[in-house]
Parts: sequence; C-alpha cells; structure tokens
Amino acid sequence: MSVKAQDGASLPRLAGIMRRLLGDGGCPWDREQTLASLKRYAVEEAHEVCDAIDGLGADATVNVTDRGTRLHGPESDAVRNHREELGDLLFQVVFQSGMAETFGWFGLDDVIAGISDKLTRRHPHVFGDATAGTADEVIARWEKIKLAEKKDRGALDGVPRSLPALAAALRMGEKAARVGFDWPDAQGPRAKVDEELRELDEALSSGDRARATDELGDVLFSIVNLARKHGIDPEEALARTNRRFATRFRGVEARARADGRALDQHTLAELDAYWNDAKRDETR
Repeated sequence: MSVKAQDGASLPRLAGIMRRLLGDGGCPWDREQTLASLKRYAVEEAHEVCDAIDGLGADATVNVTDRGTRLHGPESDAVRNHREELGDLLFQVVFQSGMAETFGWFGLDDVIAGISDKLTRRHPHVFGDATAGTADEVIARWEKIKLAEKKDRGALDGVPRSLPALAAALRMGEKAARVGFDWPDAQGPRAKVDEELRELDEALSSGDRARATDELGDVLFSIVNLARKHGIDPEEALARTNRRFATRFRGVEARARADGRALDQHTLAELDAYWNDAKRDETR
C-alpha cells in the first residue's frame, strides 16, 4: 500500500489554527508563552520523534532506495506514532513562526522560503549543473558552499551550544574533518584513546579533581573520534548500552524479589550472579 504524493497543501490550515490561538480571544496558555519558554517543548518533541523512530525497529534503518518489503504498514501503531510525533514537532516550528510574525520579524512563509532557497542552493548536483556520485561528495560540497555563504563564521560555529556533549563532540569532529583536520585512518584516534587513558590514570593518582575531570573529557572525546572513524554513532551506541543495562538490571531486581530479599540485602557476588543470569537470558 502506498501513500499518494503530497506537497504540503494542508499547511495553511495549521498556520491558520496557530494564528487563531495567538490572536485576540485565542488560547490564554499559548498567548502567555515566550520563545524562551518554548525551548523545552522543541527539545522534548524532537526527542519524542527520535523515540518514535526507534519504535519502528528495522524499518528505521531503511532508505528510500531500498525497494524491499517494509515491516510496518501505514496504519501500524509505530507508524501512526511516528506521524503524530512529527506533527507535534512541526507545531513547534509553526508556533515559533507565529510568534515571530506577531513581533513583526518574519512569518511561516519566510521560514519555508528560507529553507527552500538554502536546499536548492546547496544541492547544485540536483538543481544545477554540478555532479556528485557519492554521499561524501555531497557533504563536502555542502560544507564548502556553507563556508562560502558565511565567510565570517568558523568551521565549528554551526554546532549548537545546547547539544548534548557527546553529540556535540561528534559534530565538531565531523566538521573539523571536512576541512582536513583529521587522522588519515582509525589507528590515530585508537592510539589517542590509549594516550588519554594513561593521562587520566596519572590525573586520578594525583588526586587533582579538576585535572582528572579534564582528562576524562579528553578520553571521551577521543572515543567519540574513534567511533566516528568507524562510522558508529556514539550517542546511539551509548543509548543501546543504557537499554541493555536497564533490561539486565530489571532482571537482577526480579531475581532478588524472587529470593525474598531486597537488593541491598544481597552480597555483591550474589548480585553479580543474578546479572550474569539476566545476561544469559537476554542472549537466549
């Protein structure tokens, strides 16, 4: 089953709803919001979209060139959840655009025109005469065009300050690599991990907490670079480990309850045995 081609013709309806909510006699809650107060909602909705993508399972890794069979149909719970969360995220864009319009700054059409112009400009291999045979070539040209457009900005200026530290480290490493500041292969960051671990051990032995904090940061940054050189998203890698830990720890709790004692009434050896049992259950 396929979905008919859509061009966003229904977007004016959403814009009209937003205008009504913010207008005289509109919603008191919406009218009391500020751009600063909306920041948390934009972040939360973005994370909820990511959770919805995770809920798609294997389908989340399928690209548009793959003609294979999808696991989910258009009316599956996971697909409906993804659609709903995208709507919530879109609403945040419309909300902030509507507020900006009341301030006399810009409106939703200006936002759409801006991103449309940018995408056209930065895809000369699609909308112009340039050619690009690989995704890496596309990214390299994108960054080159971006730097030409924003000559007063450095290569790292586009990394949001509010990004989680792990994600920010990955983005900075990617951006530095695109202008040639990178190891030639993955052996460089791997050796750097060992170097930084030695320095961390020295800092921990010294008892200097500030120095140890800095060295631990260097270790984490080096591991992010190692992940990047191997094409691994460190944020996703850590998230997967967190999920495994939570699943196994719940298994430990269940075994402790079955034994009739609270967790803190067990020895570490007993808890470790429960952990290994939970790990084997997960493997099976």
